[in-house]
Amino acid sequence: MFLKLGSIPTVVISSAEMAREIFKNHDLEFSGRPITYSSKKLSYNCSDIALAPYSEKWRVMRKIAIVELLSTKRVQSFEAVRKEEVSLMLDNIANSSGPINLSNLTLLLANNVTCRVAFGRKLEADTNGRLHDLLHEAQELLGGFCVADFFPRMEWLCKFNGFEARLDKNFREQDKLYDKVIQEHLRPNRPEPEQADFTDALLRLQNENDSTLTNDSIKGALMDMFIAGTDTAAATLVWTMTELIRNPRVMKKVQEEVRAANNGKSRVEESDLSKLVYLKSLLKESLRVHPAAPLLVPRETTQNCRIGKYEIPAKTRVLINAASISMDPISWENPGEFQPERFLHSEVDFNGQHFELIPFGFGRRGCPGLNFAVVLIELALANLLHCFDWELPHGLKMEDLDMEESPGITMHKKTHLSLVATPCSN
Repeated sequence: MFLKLGSIPTVVISSAEMAREIFKNHDLEFSGRPITYSSKKLSYNCSDIALAPYSEKWRVMRKIAIVELLSTKRVQSFEAVRKEEVSLMLDNIANSSGPINLSNLTLLLANNVTCRVAFGRKLEADTNGRLHDLLHEAQELLGGFCVADFFPRMEWLCKFNGFEARLDKNFREQDKLYDKVIQEHLRPNRPEPEQADFTDALLRLQNENDSTLTNDSIKGALMDMFIAGTDTAAATLVWTMTELIRNPRVMKKVQEEVRAANNGKSRVEESDLSKLVYLKSLLKESLRVHPAAPLLVPRETTQNCRIGKYEIPAKTRVLINAASISMDPISWENPGEFQPERFLHSEVDFNGQHFELIPFGFGRRGCPGLNFAVVLIELALANLLHCFDWELPHGLKMEDLDMEESPGITMHKKTHLSLVATPCSN
């Protein structure tokens, strides 16, 4: 579908067939990123990985992120961090009375894990108090409407409608955080860490005279980890628990699997996850129905290309409608029904090779943090289901659950998910 959004030519891809065509024959031409008013500011003039235009510098930064943080070996090396933070979350739930705000708890869990592996420490208590607002505002700024993104000549309006002030405030808060993290790592008397974090790796490479790694590049990479590493995992956990409450049959079945596979241990460990076939199917179905980024991150064509009978000019904005693709009746039987069983005997996965399910994107611009996010989501979800039984607060019915989505690149549940947790007696 071709649209003119303001003065911006835009193509929307809404079928697995077209996504496959792009990946196989035109991935390079579709690997650009549009430079938006918010992304330019928050990514330090596009010095990051997620939002930067396609270039040699971007390829170098992406390679650094994969090798130093997101490779399978590096993800496995942070197992102790995930175990400790999931245990803290479970203890928090066990010691609480009344309904549990899972939206806040999962956001805190994801942020604590991300910050420990990227920054070397968790955020201070007062910062965590502002965490939800800071991330929510960044998401709205990046994914919401900005007049300058559709009518570039009207950028001056951002000074008068309050958008520039909101953007500057959010940027200053984040920039202050990244500056503080970097200065802590550069302290001469800083104790030697047991395990080097992502900031250590970036500073080490910069010290080795890597001209790619300016201070802005380092802070741009930290911004990616802080926002993307936190948001997608938290949103997916909340939507999955929401669907489980709406589907008691699925809840019962996945809890039976988790508790049977755990061999009487009090907590699920990462070594147990490979046995949880139904839980993995549940996660796939949750990502199908609620992809964390329904339109993925917008792309932009880097040069003229032809797809089928259509000529697509360079500098065309491209929206890949992952949400529409994952609900397409051509690819899915009864797509509106929540059925994890559809994946039990299917090879379809979300690794970017099966184009009917692309919540993490595909090709050069696929999410490099897929493995980082999935292992945390599976571990947290398995333990939430193993340790507790879940139900709606007294007086609420299933039809009272608000399923409205909040705007942003990552699609969060608009209202917090609050549930009553009862410790499992098994």
